[in-house]
Amino acid sequence: MHYKQNNKESKTYVQGLRPFGNTLPREVKGILKKSGYNYSEIISKWNMLVGKDISSCAYPKSIKITKNNMDGTLVLAVKRGDEIVVEYSKNEIINKINSYFGYRLINKVRLQTINSEKKIMKNKNTLGKFTINFEKKISEIKSENIRNSLSQLFNIIKND
Repeated sequence: MHYKQNNKESKTYVQGLRPFGNTLPREVKGILKKSGYNYSEIISKWNMLVGKDISSCAYPKSIKITKNNMDGTLVLAVKRGDEIVVEYSKNEIINKINSYFGYRLINKVRLQTINSEKKIMKNKNTLGKFTINFEKKISEIKSENIRNSLSQLFNIIKND
């Protein structure tokens, strides 16, 4: 028999063998108990589950499931302007996800609108006063290949 005092195990195991559940960290156990694998499965198979049309304008943001792993709510992030397409496809999304899992995992779909446009930075040139210092340090590099590569990279960054 093998018994360890310091690992908070109350049972003894032969030759150090123990159930797989006892070897998992607490955080992983919590995720598995909350059915985190369902959310990761939905994300990884999103294109296949809902199709190209819906997946191009919406993606799963979170999932809220009750304790009995049924009748959950899927929260979708939807690009502005495509809300109507996704709204009319809610039942189709629910049916496809539930048929994939084989039981009623999702009961409702909730939409959250996001801006699809990139946020415009107030100050485009984030390098600002450091530009002169960077150019000076690049010019001090002895290797010509590295100097040319870095100056090209710096010019690309500076122009964006």
